[in-house]
Amino acid sequence: MSGRTNDPQSNAVVLYEVDDGVAIVTLNRPERLNAWTGELGTGYFDALDRAAADPDVRSVVVTGAGRGFCAGADMDNLQGISSGQGEGGDEDAPRLRAERHDYALSIPKPVVAAISGACAGLGFVHAMMCDVRFAAEGAKFTSAFARRGLIAEHGVSWMLPRVVGPSHALDILMSGRVFLAEEAKDMGVVSKVFPREELLAEAVTYARDLGRFSAPWSMAQIKRQVWGQLDEARSDALEESNAIMRESLQRPDFKEGVQSFVEQRDPNFAPVVSDG
Repeated sequence: MSGRTNDPQSNAVVLYEVDDGVAIVTLNRPERLNAWTGELGTGYFDALDRAAADPDVRSVVVTGAGRGFCAGADMDNLQGISSGQGEGGDEDAPRLRAERHDYALSIPKPVVAAISGACAGLGFVHAMMCDVRFAAEGAKFTSAFARRGLIAEHGVSWMLPRVVGPSHALDILMSGRVFLAEEAKDMGVVSKVFPREELLAEAVTYARDLGRFSAPWSMAQIKRQVWGQLDEARSDALEESNAIMRESLQRPDFKEGVQSFVEQRDPNFAPVVSDG
């Protein structure tokens, strides 16, 4: 992959690099299957902020180092909580208590999950909060919550039925059973399944094509429409969409999109950055 800039902190629990307009965010605790800690959460949210603020980044791919995507909350932290020792003594717990586990939905750029292996509990939540999900063949999924005496955490009870329907969602959440990538695709949890060795390249290619062919402003509006209008009445969603459509017809992106099509060339759309 070309055009790559690397984060020099290779020992960090979250790695960040930019490859030709795609920010690749890697959860980097492979010895623990990238289990979630406060430090990892802070690094992940900061990486999303970094991508959202960079005009050279048009899309984001989130993946995990080693054999897993994210095996859920680190068991040492869970044992600390269950024994009444707070949040396991994690220095970054205040950031976790902000409960922004849906944060990927808030940035104005598409976020693609490349799920290479174990995707469980809190890792499953964060995968579901990405806009699009790809998985490696045989990757294992589980919500796990009910089997730990917990409930559907951090907004996954809102997201999952909207992605896969109530019946599949209840099966996944109530049973806490393990299911593989192939069944995940059948249920709609993931869009595509690839051989493990091809997964990241396929996800990056897809994300790069989004940035190459689609207007960043249009993608930001579409992302906001899709997630924001799920709870709106159809008439309200239509009214809002018509207003945004009228705005889009006046933007330079529309002229460039038409002109690039007529001239049979790639479009040159303006970047977007997060308002925050």
